Amino acid sequence: MAIIEVDEENFQQELQNAFNRKEPIIIKFGSEYCEPCHALESELEELDEEVTNLSIIMVDTDESPELAEKYDVFALPTMVIYDINQQLIYHKEGIILAEDIIKIINSKEK
Repeated sequence: MAIIEVDEENFQQELQNAFNRKEPIIIKFGSEYCEPCHALESELEELDEEVTNLSIIMVDTDESPELAEKYDVFALPTMVIYDINQQLIYHKEGIILAEDIIKIINSKEK
């Protein structure tokens, strides 16, 4: 699955599309001007190459401040992960390695 960049206009539709595919969803909140955000984005790009049944949605908080507020994003980067049952399984700030993201997703699928 490709990494999808969204804004406030198409976020809900892309999120619903991902839920309909019944696959884990990662939402990354970041900013173009945030160096740690770029580091997390690199990890997500690696993850996208390794895992096929995964949706990754990118939100630029400068362009979509209402989404950041809705998801209680207080620092960047923030990552939110939903499992295949649309249950929130992760919501934290900071950088995380691709291999650790896989562990989080796999631990919740059992």
